[in-house]
Amino acid sequence: MPNSYYIYILASQRNGTLYVGVTNNLIKRVWQHKNNLADGFTKKYKVHTLVYFEQTTDIESAITREKQLKKWHRKWKLDLIEKQNPNWIDLYNELL
Repeated sequence: MPNSYYIYILASQRNGTLYVGVTNNLIKRVWQHKNNLADGFTKKYKVHTLVYFEQTTDIESAITREKQLKKWHRKWKLDLIEKQNPNWIDLYNELL
C-alpha cells in the first residue's frame, strides 16, 4: 500500500491568517495544531481550522507543492480555498 502525503492549509478564521504545511499523517498533524502542541506560527496566531488539503503518494511532489503554495500570493490561496471549500468549514471533522 503506497504512503500518502498531504499538503494542507489551516486558517484562523474565514479570510484570516493562513498556514501551509505538509505531513504524512493529516489527522494527527491537524490535531497537534488544534491542541497547540506544534510550537510556532499556528500556536502564536491561533491558526487551527483545516480549510484545504491535497493528497499525493509522492513525497517529493508534496514538498514541491507546499513550497509552491507558500510562494503564492494570498489572493491565490484564498481563491483555492474558496473553490474547494466555499463555506470555510473545518475539514478535520470530516476526516474523523
